[in-house]
Amino acid sequence: MAKRDFYETLGVDRGADEGALKSAYRKLAMKYHPDRNPDDPSAEAQFKELNEAYDVLKDSQKRAAYDRFGHEAFENGMGGGRPGGAGFEGFGAGFSDIFDEMFGDFMGGRRSGGGARRGADLRYNMNIGLEEAFKGRQTEIRIPSTVNCDDCSGSGAKAGSQPVSCKACQGRGRVRVQQGFFTIERACSTCGGAGRVIENPCGTCRGNGRIQKEKTLSVNIPAGVEDGTRIRLAGEGEAGGPSAPPGDLYIFLAIEEHPIFKRDGADIYCRVPLQMTTAALGGQIEVPTVEGARARITVNPGTQTGTQFRLRGKGMSVLRSPARGDLYVEAVVETPVSLTRKQKQILEEFAETNSATTSPQSTGFFDRVRDLWEDLKD
Repeated sequence: MAKRDFYETLGVDRGADEGALKSAYRKLAMKYHPDRNPDDPSAEAQFKELNEAYDVLKDSQKRAAYDRFGHEAFENGMGGGRPGGAGFEGFGAGFSDIFDEMFGDFMGGRRSGGGARRGADLRYNMNIGLEEAFKGRQTEIRIPSTVNCDDCSGSGAKAGSQPVSCKACQGRGRVRVQQGFFTIERACSTCGGAGRVIENPCGTCRGNGRIQKEKTLSVNIPAGVEDGTRIRLAGEGEAGGPSAPPGDLYIFLAIEEHPIFKRDGADIYCRVPLQMTTAALGGQIEVPTVEGARARITVNPGTQTGTQFRLRGKGMSVLRSPARGDLYVEAVVETPVSLTRKQKQILEEFAETNSATTSPQSTGFFDRVRDLWEDLKD
């Protein structure tokens, strides 16, 4: 059976660059890796085919030979290479790097020197008010976490003793096993990838080196943060394995809905009820600001619902900047309710003298409606 074209195998064009080749290979290798398809006998053959194609195309000299001669370039020793190989170590440093990048977590997680596992990152969700987002604040939080055991200093070994090198992996933390055509490197099951074995475990942490503990942390929330802002506290996640760094703590901020203000980036919007008399005659009103003060606005006679007043520099703080957004106040003209007899009488007298001059919008609207009806009759 004839071999498939290497470019077709990887699903790329012949002019694909190194980045496109690597991306296509990573995606397909992840999909067809034998460890992820234990019940699919064909996955191993497909995975081998992918390795062979990538091994040739990632090498500029091999690729040039393949583009000129096709598969024949690597038959009878022409290509000087060994496409496909018999194990991962046969693919050179390039393949090893990609394999570590793709399957590092799958084969045992991110590790630091000596095979010890880095501590896990933690997430903490925090709700704050709009005023707190405007001013910023210093606060404390309490989180349950995993920390190094004080009695053994995180080693897991009883005081006066030390872990010993694992004999199964010779202290490497990883072992190689043969699987079909390939040699797979995995975390050592004897030491769990640590490279060391604890013969006399600590009585407090039972050899784990870590214990569950609640800790209090100080968090600085800067002024101007937005909904979804992430704050990273380096090294405040779970403790890592022996000689491994801890993880990080990520605080995700959610800004609660405000009863008066609506935020849009650095700008704030506020709807303010306006008495009918003030809207008609004009005057001055006071409106609240996000910092808890008041601002005075001059209302022109004849102000309508929807009219906006812009107060420059009265909006939200801008993160890591002395600047501020603007405050937009939208007027909502309020219709009077629960009128007294005298108030009704005054409004009735006003209605009798009302004209197109005093109510141009309503008069113009109904004139257009009347013209529309007349056109429909014709």
